[in-house]
Amino acid sequence: MNEIRRVAVVGAGQMGSGIAEVFARAGLDTIVCEKDQTALRAARGRIDRSLHRAVDRGRIDPTDRESTWAHLLFADDLEALADRQLVVEAVVEDEAVKNDVLTTLDKVLADDDAVLATNTSAIPITRLGIATGRASHVLGLHFFNPAPVMPLVELVSSLHTDPAVLERVEGFARNTLGKHVVRSRDRAGFVVNALLVPYLLSAIRMAEAGHATPADIDAGMVHGCAHPMGPLQLADLIGLDTVEAIAQSLYAEYKEPLYAPPPLLSRMVEAGQLGRKTGQGFHPHRKA
Repeated sequence: MNEIRRVAVVGAGQMGSGIAEVFARAGLDTIVCEKDQTALRAARGRIDRSLHRAVDRGRIDPTDRESTWAHLLFADDLEALADRQLVVEAVVEDEAVKNDVLTTLDKVLADDDAVLATNTSAIPITRLGIATGRASHVLGLHFFNPAPVMPLVELVSSLHTDPAVLERVEGFARNTLGKHVVRSRDRAGFVVNALLVPYLLSAIRMAEAGHATPADIDAGMVHGCAHPMGPLQLADLIGLDTVEAIAQSLYAEYKEPLYAPPPLLSRMVEAGQLGRKTGQGFHPHRKA
């Protein structure tokens, strides 16, 4: 198998644009694919702001920023991805939407050895893989937000994933992207979210019951447990709609009460209060 150099990201929201930046900063030929030009302009804006922050904080220099842009191309048609060796699907956390994208990509990719990766936070990879004709080349490659900063990637194989494909992508993530890789079996939530989401839901239930304010809950965990941010701040960062979707996947798989989305979370999602991406969640935010 050839070295992976031609990559793409489908879906350039908060996570997808960050993954695309990681790829381009690694010197990879990267295509960012979105549904229309409006979404692509928003993606360019996210990447531009992220690169400027990276320069301001000394993580990269201005030359690195310019070289990153030189490795980025933008497209609003999946057909443009025909020659890619690896495509990461990073669309909304909805199984039907993801299956539709993966089914189309399966038909578009010209190389039989091309890998389809999903950035799903919780949906079992087996269910996504069987939507394609190349389940042996489908796996989970789960980045964490913000992808250019967070070092971890979860690598998830399904019952169908070819071990050689898994080894190839792990080497790519470690050696080309410089990420720390942990492997997980194909279970809802994988490693991190299976542990993290019950903690977030517990904090939401505490706020819902009026035991403490969101500010005090977060301050307790930051100053009492040395967490970098509190659970409700973290839920806002992830996106409350994403937290709810992960919780629903976990509850569907395990049927344990600790995974069930609290009513307050569901009401906030229905109200469009999704956290940083909308400017309001458990805390007010400048809209992303």
